[in-house]
Amino acid sequence: MIKVGVFGVGHLGKFHLNNWKAMEGVELVGFYDPFDANAEKVEKDYQLKRFANPQDLVSLCDAVDIVAPTPQHFELCELVIKKGKHVFVEKPLASTMEEAKEIVKLARESGIKLQVGHIERFNPALLALKEMSLQPMFIEVHRLAQFNPRGTEVSVILDLMIHDIDIILNMVKSDIRSISANGVAVMTDTPDIANVRIEFHNGCVANLTSSRISMKKMRKMRLFQKDAYIGIDFLEKKAEIIKMQSGDKLPGEFNFDIETPSGKRTIAIANPIVPAENAMFLELQAFIDAIKLNKPTLVNEMHGYQSMEVAHQILQKIQRNQPVA
Repeated sequence: MIKVGVFGVGHLGKFHLNNWKAMEGVELVGFYDPFDANAEKVEKDYQLKRFANPQDLVSLCDAVDIVAPTPQHFELCELVIKKGKHVFVEKPLASTMEEAKEIVKLARESGIKLQVGHIERFNPALLALKEMSLQPMFIEVHRLAQFNPRGTEVSVILDLMIHDIDIILNMVKSDIRSISANGVAVMTDTPDIANVRIEFHNGCVANLTSSRISMKKMRKMRLFQKDAYIGIDFLEKKAEIIKMQSGDKLPGEFNFDIETPSGKRTIAIANPIVPAENAMFLELQAFIDAIKLNKPTLVNEMHGYQSMEVAHQILQKIQRNQPVA
């Protein structure tokens, strides 16, 4: 039985609590949250002990789930890691690159398991493509959300776009050659909408647009590679594949022929079956499995650091492009 404590039981923290309570082999020890009104309600609704002192909670746990606001990530990660406990921390890993670097150092030196909450890695629409070789040379991403004051302590890059940065860095096995970016602060003091172009040394190009002031929600990624197009809808949990037929049939594949300059080719269209899975449950379960089986976490501290590093490079590019009064 893995004993887990939760730091932060706000809007997102409650989703974490629900998933922990549904997981076998996990015992929820309690939670820490400095906000009395919210904490008292959680204590009553979940019949879960509230700890007034973070150290007391950590001492009773095998692993800690940090769902507190980003500015608190470093302090809490440092406390937990130095106590030798495993850490799940929501993205982004930390507020600054210096803090993120120190977390990576502490985690490596201690040997604990650390996983960063890049939940889209566990989105069923992406998992439905796990048997397909993804080697994109052009990527187009749109991640749009309606304005919500929650999460605006960081820019839209670190709030929304970082999900797609993480996926792309994991998918494109090449170093970044250049980044160009532009963004505008509309409702907050940091960029609320941004457009970014990332060029990789292998020739792949990724165009990303993220906004948290949109009238509608959208979370789509389109991949173009040799002989194939792959569409992923993270919001609707759907995926589609259009590719040149090469012998291996996809489940539910529909074929038709076209004439090309090199002769007749067969086009295959398929919509992979997307399992009805809960991405948050999957990522938390993966964290627990890594502890139990003593294996690497799927989204480790270096993944979190690298995504943050690219996000901060994007923010620097945006700042340089701002008009000077």
